Amino acid sequence: MKSSVWKLAPPREEAGLLAAALGIPRPIAQVLVNREIIAPEAAQRFLYGSLDDLHDPFLMAGMGEAVERILRAVEGGERITIFGDYDVDGVLSVVMLLKALGSLGAKVDYFIPERLREGYGIKDDHVEIVASRGASLVISVDCGIKANGFVRLARDRGIDVVITDHHHPGSELPEAFAILNPALQSSTYPERNLAGVGVVYKLIQALLEKKGKAALLRHYLKLVSIGTISDIAEIKGENRLFVKFGLKELDDVANLGLRSLIEVSGLKGKHISEGDVGFRIGPRINAAGRMGLTELAVKLFTSSSPQESAEIARRLDDLNSKRQVTEERILRQAIDKIKANAWDRSYKILILGSEEWHRGVIGIVASRLKEAFCRPVILFSYDDGKAFGSGRSITEFSLIDCLEECRSHFLSYGGHRLAVGCTLNRDDMPPFKAAANAVADSRITDEHMTPKVEIDAKLGFTDLADEHFLESLSLLKPYGVGNPRPVFLAERVRVCRPPRILKDKHLKFELDQDGRTFEGLGWDKAEWAEGVGVNAVLDVVFSLQSNVFLGVEKPYLSLEAIKKS
Repeated sequence: MKSSVWKLAPPREEAGLLAAALGIPRPIAQVLVNREIIAPEAAQRFLYGSLDDLHDPFLMAGMGEAVERILRAVEGGERITIFGDYDVDGVLSVVMLLKALGSLGAKVDYFIPERLREGYGIKDDHVEIVASRGASLVISVDCGIKANGFVRLARDRGIDVVITDHHHPGSELPEAFAILNPALQSSTYPERNLAGVGVVYKLIQALLEKKGKAALLRHYLKLVSIGTISDIAEIKGENRLFVKFGLKELDDVANLGLRSLIEVSGLKGKHISEGDVGFRIGPRINAAGRMGLTELAVKLFTSSSPQESAEIARRLDDLNSKRQVTEERILRQAIDKIKANAWDRSYKILILGSEEWHRGVIGIVASRLKEAFCRPVILFSYDDGKAFGSGRSITEFSLIDCLEECRSHFLSYGGHRLAVGCTLNRDDMPPFKAAANAVADSRITDEHMTPKVEIDAKLGFTDLADEHFLESLSLLKPYGVGNPRPVFLAERVRVCRPPRILKDKHLKFELDQDGRTFEGLGWDKAEWAEGVGVNAVLDVVFSLQSNVFLGVEKPYLSLEAIKKS
C-alpha cells in the first residue's frame, strides 16, 4: 500500500464572488466551487432548493406513452405485473409502484427473480411466469434495458412491456411499448443520474398528477431517499432533493415495516442521516436479497400487521449479521490471495474468485478491496461451471466500458461506471482476465492507484467556533457521491492531552489551536498513537461531525490524515 497524497484544492476567484453574492463564508463557497457549482443561481438552488424544483416528469422520453398505457390498463381492469430487482433500489421501486398503482385501483402483482438461482434481470423464460398470471402489461423497475428477447416474446403473446431503468443499454434497445431511462444516450431529460427508484418516482409523479392525486407524492419520498442513497447515486440535482426531503420525512414514519426496521437499526427517536440510511437501514433491506430471501423485504413494507412487521425486521437484522460474518471471511481470503500472489504489484485490475464465496456478498467485498488497493476489483463466485461476478471501480476508470470491450466473453453483463455484474462460463475466465487487464493497463495510471486525500480548503479552529460558518456548512447536507462531506486542513495544531486508544482500534485526540480546543477522532487509526504525544504539533485533515449526548450536540473532528508540522 502506498502512502496517501494530500491534494489541497487551489483557492479560486469564483469562491470570493460566490461568497459575496450569497452571504456565505469563503470556505463554504470554496466547497461549492470545488463541486463545480459556480453560478450564484445554481448555488442558490443547491443550498435552498425545494420540491418545486423537481422537473416535469413528462420531459422524460416515453413518459406520455407509459402513462397512457398504464392508465388504460387500470381503467380496463387489466392485470399488471411489476418486474423488479433484488437489491434495495429494485425492492423499493417495486414497493413504491405497488402502492401507487394500488391507490389508483389497479389489479397489480409483482415478481422478483431469486438472486442465487436466477441471477439479475429479466430472462426470456420469465414470459411464462407473466403469462401464467394473466398479465397483459409488464412494468420493469431497475432492470429491463437489455431484455430484448423477453420483450419480443411478450409482444408475441399480446403482453405489452413498459421498461423503467437507469442502467446502460446493450447495442440495441428492446422494442418495448415505452422506455423510461434517463441514462440513454438519446435522453434529453435534465437529470441523467437517477437511481431506479428515482425513475419510478417520476413515473408515479406523472400518474398521480394526471389523476389529480399529487398530494400523495410526499409519502414516496422516504423510500426514494433510501433507494437513492443505497444505490450510491450522485447526490446532485433531483437526487439531492429526493434525499434531502426524504430524510426529513423519515422523522415521522407511518409504515409499520419501515418503523420496525428503524427500530432494529437502533435509530428509533433519532434524526436519521444519510449515513444511517447507507450503513444501517439499507444493508438490512439488502440482506434479504443477498441471502436469497427478497420476498421478506417486500413483505416488510406491505404488511399491515405490527407483529409480522416486527418479526420480519428482526429476521432482516439476523440476515444482515450473517451477511457481515460471511463478508469478513471472504474479505480475509481475498486479501490473502492477493498478497500471496503479489497481484497488487502486478495488475491494475484485480480479478479473482472461489467456489466458496457467496454470490450475494461479493459485491460488498469488491467495494472494500477497491478502497484497500485503490484500483478496480471484480470478484467471482464459481458454481456449476459458471462464474458469477460483481465489480466495483475507482472514479477514474469506467468498469462498464471495460466490460463492453470484453463483451464477447460474457453470457450476460450490465451496470454502470462504478459498479457492474456479469456472468460467463468458468472456462472463459482466463481470456476474460487477459482482455480486462489489457484495457486496465491502457487506461489506469500509477497516479490513479495512489490513495488521495482530497482537501476542500484550509480552515482555522476560530472558523469552527463561528455560528454563521456552522449554519452555512449544514446547508451543504445531505452528503454522498458527487457531494462528499467537506474535508478541511488545519495547520499547526497542538495535541494538548495524551491520545487514547478506544476499542483497540480508534484514536482519540484533544487538539488546540489559538486557544480553541476540539476533540479529534481517528476511526480505525490506532496506529497513529505511536510517536504522537502531548504538545506534538500537527497538520490535520478532517471533516466536521457531531455527537449528541443527553440532547446536546457537540462538534468533533473526524480525522482523515495527520502529519507533523
